[in-house]
Amino acid sequence: MTKDPIVIVGMARTPMGSFQGSLSSMSGPKLGSVAIKSALERAQVLNENVSEVIMGCVLPAGQGQAPARQAALGAGIPMDVGATTINKMCGSGMKATMFGHDLIVAGSANIAVVG
Repeated sequence: MTKDPIVIVGMARTPMGSFQGSLSSMSGPKLGSVAIKSALERAQVLNENVSEVIMGCVLPAGQGQAPARQAALGAGIPMDVGATTINKMCGSGMKATMFGHDLIVAGSANIAVVG
């Protein structure tokens, strides 16, 4: 276990929408990119300092390839930063957070964007 604590330094989320409501025209990756960009701005973390992006996506059908990659690029995170999409149904976001933690503990990442 690392001596330095692993902490959450910022957060953002999208509004809760209703079925076929005002957010229905926005893709999951687009909504994700808005949340990522906002969280990084609030935490005052530069995009180029992000080591990895891990995002949960419960219904990836119709979202195109690699929703986490699309969200990362949409938020301005550099192309050379890894991005992984997790599908664990309702636990997708929590599993993404667990994987981000594990990457940091292993020394494979310094800053992980997860959600």
